[in-house]
Amino acid sequence: QASDVSHTMQHWHVYLKWNERLFHEMYASYLAGRSEDDPSLAWYEGELGFFDFYLIPLGKKLATCGVFGVTSDEYLNYALANRAEWEAKGKQIVQVPSL
Repeated sequence: QASDVSHTMQHWHVYLKWNERLFHEMYASYLAGRSEDDPSLAWYEGELGFFDFYLIPLGKKLATCGVFGVTSDEYLNYALANRAEWEAKGKQIVQVPSL
C-alpha cells in the first residue's frame, strides 16, 4: 500500500512533482479526447479526499505498527503537512494547466 503512494508522504516538492505529472498526463488525455472527464474540475477536492480517507489513515497505521522504525512518524507528518499545503495552494495549482 505505502509504496504506490510514497510520494505523498515525502517533502512537498516531491509530492507536487509527481502529482503535477499525473495531472498533466490526465489533462493531456482529456484534451486529446481519450478521456471524457476534465481532471481540473475535481482534482483539488479529490486530493483532499485522498489525503483524508486514504493517506492519513495509512500514515497512522504505519506510525502505529512502526514498520519503518523512527521514520514511520515522519511519513504521517509529511502527509499531514502536504495535505495542509495542498489545501492552501492546490486550487491555484490546477486552475490553469501549463502543458
